[in-house]
Amino acid sequence: MTMKQAVVLGLAMLALGACERKADNDDGAAIALAQPIDYSPEEKATLLAAMPAPFNAADLADGEKQFAKCRSCHTITAEKMNLTGPHLYGVFGRKAGSEPGYPFTDAMKNHGVVWDFVTLDAYLEAPQVVVKGTKMALAGGGIDDANKRRNLIAYLKIETTPRPEPAPAASENRSASE
Repeated sequence: MTMKQAVVLGLAMLALGACERKADNDDGAAIALAQPIDYSPEEKATLLAAMPAPFNAADLADGEKQFAKCRSCHTITAEKMNLTGPHLYGVFGRKAGSEPGYPFTDAMKNHGVVWDFVTLDAYLEAPQVVVKGTKMALAGGGIDDANKRRNLIAYLKIETTPRPEPAPAASENRSASE
């Protein structure tokens, strides 16, 4: 590990030290990860219901279980910390290979899609087939089970989409316009 990598890792560990989740960096050292957005069960149900079919019928608990396989390479929190793979916070609506601060392969930079339910579903089924030359490698080549992919993608949509800003109260709107 270079001195610069050690300093960056140390700062990341200090910044995230209060977190309970852990991941390993490239050297196998444990680093702390921030917690995902803490939506209430009612908020999650509302967000899930707003998704297109079949994702609106996903099992979010299973999606979280599926994401456990991804945690060693990806983070999903607003801190946007890259690991072996890029962070996934805000991935929906993002052009493939475009997030600043991560060294994407040319294959991913040239993939030309915007990540959404359909593009993520196709990619997670067979990453190496969909983007020849991607660094992402999944055991077995991809997630064959459509239900597991659907659950994972719905979970990612909820956990990686920034919480909407609350609308200003009516009294605030009147005060601002007066």
